Amino acid sequence: MAAGAQVEQTGGRVVLVLPFDNRSDQPNVDWIAESFANTISQRMQAAGFLTISRDDRLYALDHLGLPSGFRPTRATTLRIAQTLDAQFVLVGSYTVKDGTVMAQAQVLAVNRLTLSQPLQQQASLSRLLEVENNLAWLCARQMDPHFAVAQNTFVAASTGLKLNAYESYIRGITATTDEERIQRLKTAVDLAPENSNALLALGKTEYSDQNYDDAAAVLAKIPANDPLALEGGFYRGLARFNTAHYADAEGAFAVVGTKLPLPEVINNQGVAMARQHRDGLALLQRASAADPQDADYHFNVALSLRRRGDSVHAKAEVDQAVKLRPNDSEARELQSILAGIKPAPAGYDPQERIRRTYSEVAFRQAAFQLDEMRAARIASLPPVRQAEEYSQAGQDYLTQGLVLQAEREFQAALAADSSSAAGHLGLALVRERSGNPEDAHKEAHLSLQNKPTAAAYLTLARLDIASNDLTAAAAEVKNAAAVEPANTAVASMKAMLASRGVPLP
Repeated sequence: MAAGAQVEQTGGRVVLVLPFDNRSDQPNVDWIAESFANTISQRMQAAGFLTISRDDRLYALDHLGLPSGFRPTRATTLRIAQTLDAQFVLVGSYTVKDGTVMAQAQVLAVNRLTLSQPLQQQASLSRLLEVENNLAWLCARQMDPHFAVAQNTFVAASTGLKLNAYESYIRGITATTDEERIQRLKTAVDLAPENSNALLALGKTEYSDQNYDDAAAVLAKIPANDPLALEGGFYRGLARFNTAHYADAEGAFAVVGTKLPLPEVINNQGVAMARQHRDGLALLQRASAADPQDADYHFNVALSLRRRGDSVHAKAEVDQAVKLRPNDSEARELQSILAGIKPAPAGYDPQERIRRTYSEVAFRQAAFQLDEMRAARIASLPPVRQAEEYSQAGQDYLTQGLVLQAEREFQAALAADSSSAAGHLGLALVRERSGNPEDAHKEAHLSLQNKPTAAAYLTLARLDIASNDLTAAAAEVKNAAAVEPANTAVASMKAMLASRGVPLP
């Protein structure tokens, strides 16, 4: 796509967002610094950029010998970016005065060593998320001038999230003790139970504190169709594994593995099977083939082969494990037993090794690469089929409430086929949700010009109802009924209008 090509020319899609500098001289609003970094990173990720996580950023600072609260100079910013292979760095500052937050951001293009002019926003403090979302959109446009997602869609991405819940979440992820972290995150979840970011952060903290049952319960609340469900499922699998609920663990890893088959996920699924006295060899071999430099994976394959009675191939695997990690005493013992140098001790029954951590970088990059592979596959299809696939993906995102991601897909559908009825209808639904009824009307009519559908007529009816034009709404419902007489949504809309005394024409 043209937009992708433009970003490629200007430096790529890997973005580092640094915490903004608090210039208010008010320590009580220090939390907003990380809030800007968190919100803008989330929007960049949803907009198709690969953003660098907070954990990776803190690692880079530590690697450079800098404290986590360090405010870097331009030279240090470049060092951090180079350490993390970022092509863009977003920096900014804010002030809070008389209940108003004023913020500015700048985009540093690492490969060209250019810094954009300040991008500015201000609003009342109660509209902080709106300020952050608007700045995110301006930054996306700065990095990619062809970026097509509407500004209102960025703002709508935070619809329904209470500022006090978000503050608790930010204070939670930046807390210096696990006790405070858990308390803050519990508050964030209580205030906004649908906030998957808070659920994931709380679940991972409970897991690291070895509160495995609590961790599993929290992580299970992340909806299965949420983008964070994969990471949550991985840690939920670990939590269930650590309480010997091996079938549940296997199921959790299997769900993640079908969508994101990273070697640590596949390995853990196989290990969970082995704990149930089932043969997970095929999965363990897949993990080892995907990462042949991992000694634990070779060790696991060796154990499973030995249980099958295949000592020859088991020895070859454990030999490789010892070669990769010569000081592994357990692997060396297995090697000696398989070589016939020593007999197996009484009760000898070593267990396959679970991978208790995963590389977030690999996880995020794999998800990003899957999206790129999907785009490459779709690009090989005829334009009409491309539009169909992008539109379906957009509808799936809308079902999850992810309006920004949804608009990206619908814009891609229309770029492939400008007459796509589904693409225009999708944009109409996005505009409706983001509070832009005029453009929603326009897109719904464009959809109908290409293909009359009940869904497009009903969209117009909802917009008419919102503007209190019930007569027009009734006409649209009649049109919808003519296209799809058996549509249950049409029947529901008819009943609703009838209850308000509006006769259908």
